[in-house]
Amino acid sequence: QVQLVESGGGLVQAGDSLRLSCAASGRTFSSYAMGWFRQAPGKEREFVAAITRSGGSTYYKDSVKGRFTISRDNAKSTVYLQMNSLKPEDTAVYYCAASTAILTITSGTYTYWGQGTQVTVSS
Repeated sequence: QVQLVESGGGLVQAGDSLRLSCAASGRTFSSYAMGWFRQAPGKEREFVAAITRSGGSTYYKDSVKGRFTISRDNAKSTVYLQMNSLKPEDTAVYYCAASTAILTITSGTYTYWGQGTQVTVSS
């Protein structure tokens, strides 16, 4: 079992930055690829970013490339999502998730999920 707890969400203005954190406990954090997903009201959950177990490779949704950066600190069992130049369309509940796959964008391949943290971007 892996427990994931997100933090760092909030209400910001367009153009601002936020850094989300996801702290893991339980089984060995470095055994899992990690991902960030988001779900806006009335929409399906969508992939945002993913990172391999070592942190050596990352992958992003096209609309966040160049603005968001995923990273991890295996010593702290934490994955981060640095979000810059935020836009109103980034408003959503953001979830972190853990997968035994090498690197995946498919939500069904993630085994463990956090409870989510709200990000609201005003125009």
